[in-house]
Amino acid sequence: MRKTFLSYFRGMKDHRINRQKQHPLENIVAIATVAAICNMETWKDISDFGKAKQAFFSKFLDLTNGIPSKDTFRRFFSALDPQVFEFHFLQWARSLSENINGEVVSIDGKTIRLASRMRENNKSIHLISAWASSNRLILGQVKTDEKSNEITAIPTLLEALFLEGTTVTIDAMGCQKNIVEKIVEKNADYVLALKENHPTLLEDVTRSFDKKPCHEFYQTLDCGHGRIEERKCSIITDLDFLLDRNSWKNLYSIVRIESQRIIKKTGVVQKETRYYISSLTTVEKISNAIRCHWGVENKVHYCLDVIFGEDSSSKREGFAAQNFSLLNKIVLNLIRKHEDIDNNEYRKKSSVKSKRRLAGYYDAYLFELLNLI
Repeated sequence: MRKTFLSYFRGMKDHRINRQKQHPLENIVAIATVAAICNMETWKDISDFGKAKQAFFSKFLDLTNGIPSKDTFRRFFSALDPQVFEFHFLQWARSLSENINGEVVSIDGKTIRLASRMRENNKSIHLISAWASSNRLILGQVKTDEKSNEITAIPTLLEALFLEGTTVTIDAMGCQKNIVEKIVEKNADYVLALKENHPTLLEDVTRSFDKKPCHEFYQTLDCGHGRIEERKCSIITDLDFLLDRNSWKNLYSIVRIESQRIIKKTGVVQKETRYYISSLTTVEKISNAIRCHWGVENKVHYCLDVIFGEDSSSKREGFAAQNFSLLNKIVLNLIRKHEDIDNNEYRKKSSVKSKRRLAGYYDAYLFELLNLI
């Protein structure tokens, strides 16, 4: 029998001193999570929601001391060690993952803009997330103070994840030799974007496609959203000409993506060429992995900004912004995983925004989301 959601966080180290523990840790985490599902954003909203839904929470929580105040929620999540919270999140997310063999795991970073601007030290809050495309789950999160520090933070995230049998995709910032070594060490494959941060390698790869015949290519055509897009993925697997080949572990192919997009309304034609390096040698797998990478932008970052309003969040005290971002990711995982087993046709077709609204209306639906895990 699958463990419940709370069981993964119940054993989390409590940073509060004993005389301040009027409310159990699991109460604070559970109420904040359910409130986040139902679109509550401020600490006052969360506390007020808990009071309004006290009868609901009393069915599975010990509310002897009532509902925590807004200040209790604020102090708790501002002081909670995010690494501890992220560790327990990772264990829970892993329990939700089904067959991960052949999965595409996309890694990308996002800055919480307003909270970053409001911090006293003016340091940005930049979070790196891992997204499993087939399972439609956020697998983990780590923080780095500056975008340039993604290079050091990505290996930390990779180390925490179970990646055997997967293909890891990262944008050009993550195209680093130590990151490649870490991916291979985890028994995974990689497809990494190549740009001007490796000028010599990029020049060699670009020249290779201009002069050498490609071993294979794979073409796709998509129509929708007012445009027609044609993509051609070409690979070269004979890499003897690459001077730096041996310093990139398991580098077996170089990749070129040529895309042409026609905007139906205006007739404007947009062309783009991108390059990648990969440990894979099957052109269709490589093309699919590159397409899947955009899921972390569309299904994670876009949702967090547009539906959850994360970019406009003003939480800046301590670790509040980082921990609340993780709460939002818990909510996304709950809703996305529930979509896979939801037998109600209306709810299955509902957007994430609609499902959050439904959860606020119906206690029975809230129980469905929570009992799922």
